[in-house]
This record gives sequence, C-alpha cells and structure tokens, in this order.
Amino acid sequence: MHLETFIPVFIMFAVFGLIMPTVLSGISDKGRVTGGEAVEPPKKQSLFDQLGGNAAVNAAVDIFYRRVLADAYVVRFFEGVDMERQAAKQKAFLTMAFGGPHSYTGKDMREGHRHLIKMGLNDSHFDHILMHLRATLAELGVPNNLIQQVIAIAESTRNDVLDR
Repeated sequence: MHLETFIPVFIMFAVFGLIMPTVLSGISDKGRVTGGEAVEPPKKQSLFDQLGGNAAVNAAVDIFYRRVLADAYVVRFFEGVDMERQAAKQKAFLTMAFGGPHSYTGKDMREGHRHLIKMGLNDSHFDHILMHLRATLAELGVPNNLIQQVIAIAESTRNDVLDR
C-alpha cells in the first residue's frame, strides 16, 4: 500500500474506529445518573387525573343521575332518595375508586345496597346502570380506553352491590 493511500485510510480508521465511539458514548451517557443517585420512575397518572379530576367526576355524576332518574327501568330504586346527598356520596366514592385525593366514608357496597336487593335489584339492573355510566362518559368525550377502566372498576363491585 502506498503512503498516499495509507494515510487517508488510517485517518478514517482512527476517526470512525476510535474517536466516534468515545464521542457517541458521551452523548448516550448524558442524563444518566451515576454515583448511587436515586432515580424515581415517572409516576403514573391516576385514572382520576386522566379523567380530568374533580370537575370531570362532578360533571359525570350529574349527567349520570339525570339519565338514571329518567329511566323507568331503574328509577324506582331512587324513589325517596335525597339525590343531592346521593350525588355527593357517589362523587366521593368515585374519586376514591379512581385514585383521587379524597377518601370515601360511606357504607360499604353490600350494606349500602342491601335494601335494594329486597326491592328486586339484580344483574339486569346493574347492567342497565353500567349502560348509563358508559353513555355518560362517552357523552363527555372520555376516550374509550378510560371508559373501559371505569367500567372495569364498576364491574368489580357487582358481587358486593348484589350481595353475593
């Protein structure tokens, strides 16, 4: 190999083989924590926050109960109920269930619905309520993946609500 060919090939080897890996590793190390510093993974946003917080829960509960009270199939379960108080309890419960900052202090699901079982509350009524919940969330423009999470939480209460 001639010297005029060797020098450019040697320079390319030095740049790409020796210098570039060092430069690239320095770039990839930026932002990396060293020396035992603790790194917290980003916190996953709660369902409560993803839905829009208090304002969203309040709006959803208000629309939901308007739908329920207009439904002849389930309205009888709400006769004589103080709906302002009921809505406030529901808002507190949902806030807690969705990972929000409040804690629900009402009755547990079994105790709170036992009198409705005596009135005939069953799976078909529960399904009907879920339908209203899903429609309410859709009306508010909640993305389907979040609606599915809300429905899954509501569904997880079925056996307790129906006292099984």
